[in-house]
Amino acid sequence: MVKITVGIDGMACGMCEAHINEAVRNAFAVKKVNSSHMKKETVILAEREIPEPELRKVVAEAGYDVMSVSWEPYEKKGLLQRR
Repeated sequence: MVKITVGIDGMACGMCEAHINEAVRNAFAVKKVNSSHMKKETVILAEREIPEPELRKVVAEAGYDVMSVSWEPYEKKGLLQRR
């Protein structure tokens, strides 16, 4: 899995967060998406990387500006997992 963190400008409230979350869910196969207007970011968990140009296009069509995009591997942390 991959964790994609997208810096987004233009979110002002919870409705903005919901609008971006819905746009991402409708455009891509994602496990989880969570936006924060306070942090000015959206965090996406997906099985595979989402092409940055496509991600930027979806966010722009929703009415917001992508400021940055970063990817990192994601491992689910379970309660019974050894360290």
